[in-house]
Amino acid sequence: MGPFGLVFPGQGSQYPGMGQDLHRRDGGVRELFAEAGKVLGEDMAALCFEGPQERLDQTVNTQIAMLTVDLAAWRAFAGRVSAKPLVMAGHSLGEYAALHAAGALNLADVLALVQKRAILHQEAVPLGEGAMAALMGLTWEEAEKFCRRIDGTLQALAPSIENAPGQIVVSGRATAVDALIAAAGSGDGIRAVKLAVSVPCHCPLLAEAAKRFTEEAVRIDFKDCEVPVIPNCDPSILHSRGRTRDLLARQITSPVRWRETIEKMVAMGVETIVELGPKRTLSGLIRRIDRKVRLLNVEDGESLDRTVAALAEG
Repeated sequence: MGPFGLVFPGQGSQYPGMGQDLHRRDGGVRELFAEAGKVLGEDMAALCFEGPQERLDQTVNTQIAMLTVDLAAWRAFAGRVSAKPLVMAGHSLGEYAALHAAGALNLADVLALVQKRAILHQEAVPLGEGAMAALMGLTWEEAEKFCRRIDGTLQALAPSIENAPGQIVVSGRATAVDALIAAAGSGDGIRAVKLAVSVPCHCPLLAEAAKRFTEEAVRIDFKDCEVPVIPNCDPSILHSRGRTRDLLARQITSPVRWRETIEKMVAMGVETIVELGPKRTLSGLIRRIDRKVRLLNVEDGESLDRTVAALAEG
């Protein structure tokens, strides 16, 4: 088994039925859903398996549902693979799943913290007033200039995620995002698509949410990671007991530097990356960043069996 890393997806990969097959097959996963339900005060099986999609797409539901299924995939994977990954990372919300998997946050704390994060996100920008869009065909610098054409201050509209070369996500006021999508439609080789997210994540509009999050996070007992975890907002460093609280607060308003995150994993010696959670969204992005990386995933029983077998072969 060569060096491998783990990644966890965030908002945007949710769908009704996610995690259901793992729940059916694995007693540990069923226990996880039950534990999550007690902490969150929500029937997580009903939310994740039945939706409907419109309910899952509301950030107060998306974040706790995605976290639960990411953690379910981790629990199923860890029950079958004893080898430790070289490094972990998570995309936005997925960073919390990585921190739990690395031993930095216990289950009750990570669930409660993400639930509070989601509420703070939604309260910061009322439903319908914020939006996000994927902008294809531009570099980060070009995307920033494009946003400035609509909002010169980059306060109501700004690049918020660099997913892969040529794929930038922007966040901001819904009216500004709609204006950007219309402008992109008339640009040469530029395309913008609105995302199924109800809050404009990783942008200045969430400054109040970040402040209130810091106040909540003071109560959490963060620990050092047993496996290195790369932070979204600064891939040049790693999470640690003394840094994690600040890094998670910064993540709320700072861009997600996913391209750099994957480049760092590869530089650390990772040859295989396993995506743990719904869909294979991150795998598609990683393929655009570095085609030499072998990609595996776990979102149901079949993909788990396939991944366990592939890792065993080396």
